[in-house]
Amino acid sequence: MDDLVDLVSAGDVAVLSGAGLSTESGIPDYRGPDGTRRVEPMSYGTFVGSSEARRRYWARSYIGWQRFSQAAPNRGHHDVAALQEGGYLGAVITQNVDGLHQAAGTRDVVELHGSLDRAVCLTCGETTTRDGLHERMTEANPGFLQRFVDRAAAVGSQWGEQVRPDGDIVLSDDLVDSFHAPRCLVCDRDTVKPAVVFFGESVPKSLVERCFALVESAGALLVLGSSLSVMSGYRFVRRAAARGIPVAIVTKSATRGDAEATIRLHESLGDTLAALRSALVAGF
Repeated sequence: MDDLVDLVSAGDVAVLSGAGLSTESGIPDYRGPDGTRRVEPMSYGTFVGSSEARRRYWARSYIGWQRFSQAAPNRGHHDVAALQEGGYLGAVITQNVDGLHQAAGTRDVVELHGSLDRAVCLTCGETTTRDGLHERMTEANPGFLQRFVDRAAAVGSQWGEQVRPDGDIVLSDDLVDSFHAPRCLVCDRDTVKPAVVFFGESVPKSLVERCFALVESAGALLVLGSSLSVMSGYRFVRRAAARGIPVAIVTKSATRGDAEATIRLHESLGDTLAALRSALVAGF
């Protein structure tokens, strides 16, 4: 911990955050403590492959949004914002799609995988807000939420515990089959997709290059709550290490980037960030 305080006290630290930072906000991550994937997300290929897959995604996401959209920043998000305000942290590259960094007041947030608060039509490119899209889905599916709530109550299920990092939820096939997926208001196709990068989809090259530039210009890289299991985030750790830029990783589970880390803490993010803020931010 002393080494981490010394590293961050020098300032000019870029941040790479992952799903582990949002778990205290009630948004679970995809992987367990041992780094093994607990749930299988829908892939880009599956989503674009059929109308049935898109209906399944949107039915599940419609229910999940009830809980996901109510998530609030936790103490870790606020500590990151305070450390940035204190001049210790620079830009934050996040793999999360929940917008909680911004809600906590963090500036210069780069959403590597997009954000669930927007949606885009894959056919014509029309964009819309997720709140607006949710209202349209509610109008097109009267009583759908209540049917789900009644079904969950009948089996004693706590549906909120099933919400996934990308906002969807487990649903029975019969409920999915009754759902009317959203259609684009411009071209009337059912190819509306959340403005996030699905598994199997590539992050835009221009965005990757922007993140590389942020890492290369930083004095250090601080990884918070990411297993680095996918190359999407791991490549920035590799780039920092190749450039001789110190890398600090804080997460309980093992990560793909442990070998490149200068400092490695297998600790709770909430407690670690609180201690870091206490050591560095005046008036904490």
